Amino acid sequence: MEIIKPSAEQISKNEFNRYELVIATAKTAHLVIDEYVRQRTEAERKINLKETDKPLTSMISKDLRDEKAVRNAITLICDGDVRIVHPEEKEETEADTAE
Repeated sequence: MEIIKPSAEQISKNEFNRYELVIATAKTAHLVIDEYVRQRTEAERKINLKETDKPLTSMISKDLRDEKAVRNAITLICDGDVRIVHPEEKEETEADTAE
């Protein structure tokens, strides 16, 4: 089994505990899988309707197609494309938008 780098400490930057990081990674991986399924379904629809003559693999994002969902999730978290929000922050944000 390959160990995914960076380490949990490097990803969390001492802001989150391992549990929060695991939950955020799992939820993000689900989003990655959902996007892969969406792209594949759309590509298959186009092929079936003969709207394109491209191969299926060329119609799906390379990262989604070639990398594992957890690897993509970690990359998204490290790059800041996905933000981990503490429950307290979420409640404050919801309260601010309600006012």
